[in-house]
Amino acid sequence: MQSLTDENLVLLYQQSKDQKCMGELYSRYSSLVMGVSLKYLKNVADSQDIVMQVFEKLIKDLPKYEIQKFRPWLYQLTKNECLMKLRKEKKGRVTSMENVTISQPKENEIEEHLEKEALLVKLEEFIPQLKDNQKVCIELFFLHNKSYIEISQSTQLSLKEVKSNIQNGKRNLEIKLNNTASAS
Repeated sequence: MQSLTDENLVLLYQQSKDQKCMGELYSRYSSLVMGVSLKYLKNVADSQDIVMQVFEKLIKDLPKYEIQKFRPWLYQLTKNECLMKLRKEKKGRVTSMENVTISQPKENEIEEHLEKEALLVKLEEFIPQLKDNQKVCIELFFLHNKSYIEISQSTQLSLKEVKSNIQNGKRNLEIKLNNTASAS
């Protein structure tokens, strides 16, 4: 199972419902799902709940989808679960309508939010295009909030190599973003 690509594991699971496939996907991606959840929810307990919800949803719903690239698809699924949880919590906070005033967001706030979302989508697209060590270091540092030392220990890279990979990865991402911005 470990030698299979993510997409082959998904396909095998869709065909056979073999729980070993799901176990392998869980071992590969539970930390990614946790990291994304922490990024949005900022709460360990809620993030752990999301990890379980996402993988329960995968078990039930994975056969319904045709997935070209599993990792970005899983990232989006996790993000959506987090956003739904945040929306539910926000709705639950209003107990009385007496003191509620409805205000329209300012136009520049909407534009700012849309720009940030577009930037995040582009970053999700560009990170997999980085060199392997840059990609791993960028993901661990920014998505999983790992320190240079933790990254060095988990990747067997020296601290200088970790720092260099993060700096070069950031620079390469900026170049890619600037190239797409000037092309549009």
